[in-house]
Amino acid sequence: MFRKLGQSMAAWSFKYIPDPSIFAVLLTFIAFGLGMALTPSGPMDMVLHWYKGFWELLTFSMQMALMVITASTVANAPAIKKGISALASIPKNSKQAVYFVALVSVAVSIVHWGLSLVLGALLAREVGRSLKKRNLTFEYGLIGAAAYLGQMTWHGGLSASVGLLIATPGHFLEKQIGIIPIADYMINPMNIAVTIGVLVFPPLFAWMIHPKDDEIKLLEPDVAALLDRTDEGAHRARQVVTVGDKMNNSKIIALLLAALGFTYIYYHFSTKGFNLDLNIVNAIFFFAGIALHGTMADYVQAVKDATPGVSGVIFQFPLYAGIMGMVRYSGLVDVFSAAIVSISTLNTFYLWTFISSSVVNLFVPSGGGQWAVQGPVAMKSAEMMGASYIKSALAVAYGNTWTNMLQPFWAIALLGITGLKARDVIGYATAVMILSFLVFAIPLLFLPV
Repeated sequence: MFRKLGQSMAAWSFKYIPDPSIFAVLLTFIAFGLGMALTPSGPMDMVLHWYKGFWELLTFSMQMALMVITASTVANAPAIKKGISALASIPKNSKQAVYFVALVSVAVSIVHWGLSLVLGALLAREVGRSLKKRNLTFEYGLIGAAAYLGQMTWHGGLSASVGLLIATPGHFLEKQIGIIPIADYMINPMNIAVTIGVLVFPPLFAWMIHPKDDEIKLLEPDVAALLDRTDEGAHRARQVVTVGDKMNNSKIIALLLAALGFTYIYYHFSTKGFNLDLNIVNAIFFFAGIALHGTMADYVQAVKDATPGVSGVIFQFPLYAGIMGMVRYSGLVDVFSAAIVSISTLNTFYLWTFISSSVVNLFVPSGGGQWAVQGPVAMKSAEMMGASYIKSALAVAYGNTWTNMLQPFWAIALLGITGLKARDVIGYATAVMILSFLVFAIPLLFLPV
């Protein structure tokens, strides 16, 4: 049954899932139509709402781009890549590879979603190379989907956009809900149960949907060629002739800058306690990358290598910001949320908030961006219901990541690293998403925070 679900979703994805950029354009027109159908907004109103939102996520876009780039530079550091290559030889067959990559991706996502995305993709590619070198057949699309599973499981962890935002002084809902420490957001019975659940079940589900040996798809020629190539990210030998060359390749300069950064990071935690926000998380990975690469020349090259992975963020974030503008300013989000509240009891409110969040995520596939849209309504609804702000925030966060498996936006960097296409990955990821519903639903229904 599980294998058939995986195969049917893979076939559906192969036939119907477009490029992520087309997905964003189609969602733009869907949001436009829904705004006219369900709110008083006319066509010109929707155009104005769209453009009003179009440029509203520039700061957040830069933060998200830096999250991917800084995590990628850490994952591509020589010491880390050596570790990835060693790990890639552990799986002995395709099913083991799927489970292993999924487990690593999910575990790392609890620490940092961006690192999970990049490290998972690199591990998937290296596992594919290792299996191919050993002349073993493997379902590369499912291995890629396994690497993507961390994007379904991260929002209760250390890099949670919602958790970091509501822990940041001056956040836009502070007058209503106050500042909620990240420790309160993460360390509570419900989130601990969900964290354990996502570590156990999604990797197991990915293993269960693996096709039979005679159903494994052959590698596309370009993917096979990618897996046959030697690692293109190794440090490059450079001529050191001029004084400028010596400065570019100076370990002292790089390590002094890293030390400067970590001095502030130490100060931050020593004076503010365990207080994470988007900027401090990026700072940790920024300066860790410099220290791991050892010279500014190598670090700058690593940044250049990582930059293509954020092309989708740069191009598509304005489109999704425009969708956010239509959903927010037309009142669509109020329509959706009012419908949820009308069918909720206090016990089911969190589950319906999770479900509504999973739908909104298809239109605004960004934790922080979605919180900007849905957070005010979710917190107002929680106030009306007499519900917990923390549990409601976690319900939004879980829904935001659950349907990432159906939404190819965050797969862009993974696809670039692995050579796969969205249609190769999303079907399998969607199958695991469906099977994982109860991992989130049961704690939301029955456990406190």
